[in-house]
Amino acid sequence: MSSNPSPTRFSQRRRLAIVLTLNLALIGGLVAVGIAARSVGVLAAAGDTLADSVALALGLIAVALRDRDPDHPRANRPIAIVALINAAILIAVTVSVTVEAIARLRHGSPAVLGLPMAVVSLITLAVMIAGALVLGLSAGREDIHMKSVLLDTLADAAAAAGVLVAGIVIWITGGTYWLDPAIALILAAVIGYAGIRLAVQAVAALRGADIDFDND
Repeated sequence: MSSNPSPTRFSQRRRLAIVLTLNLALIGGLVAVGIAARSVGVLAAAGDTLADSVALALGLIAVALRDRDPDHPRANRPIAIVALINAAILIAVTVSVTVEAIARLRHGSPAVLGLPMAVVSLITLAVMIAGALVLGLSAGREDIHMKSVLLDTLADAAAAAGVLVAGIVIWITGGTYWLDPAIALILAAVIGYAGIRLAVQAVAALRGADIDFDND
C-alpha cells in the first residue's frame, strides 16, 4: 500500500535542486580557470564537481521515482542504480586525474598560476559551505543518498581548502609547482576511495543486501 511522500522527502528535492544549481554555476569557472592557470588540481575539482552534479541530477530523478510508491519493496532500487552510476563516474575521474598528475610529477610540472588557482578555490570553498548549510547536518540521518551528498559536499569543501593553500604557496613562492599535481593526487585518492565504497554498497543493494537506504 502506497503512502504520500513526507514533508522531509519534498524538502529533499528542494535541497538537492539548490545544491545542484550551485554546482552547475561553479563548473564553468573551475574549467576555465583550470585551463588558464594550467592547474590539474583545479581541473580535478572541476571533474569532481561535474560528477557530483550528474549524481545530484540522477538523484533527483531517483527520489521522485521512490516517492511515487515509497512502500514498494523495490522503492529504493533507483537510488541504488544512481549510486552505482555515480561511483563509476567518480572512478573515471580518479583514473584520469591520477594519470595526468603522475605524468606531471615524473616529467616536471609546468608553471602554474597560483593567484587564480587560489581565488577560484576560495569561491569553491564558499559554495560548498553554502551547499552544506542548505543540506543541513540532519541530511546525514535521513537516507544513504542524502548522507552521501552531504559527505561529498563537505569533502569537496576540504579539497577546495587544500587547493587554496597550494595556490597561495605557489603564488607567494613563484614556484613549488609540484604542489599542484601532489594535491591532485590526494584529491584523486579521496575521490577514488569514495567511488569504490559507493560502488560496493550499490552492488550489494542491487543484489538484495539489506542496505539502509532510508532510516528517517
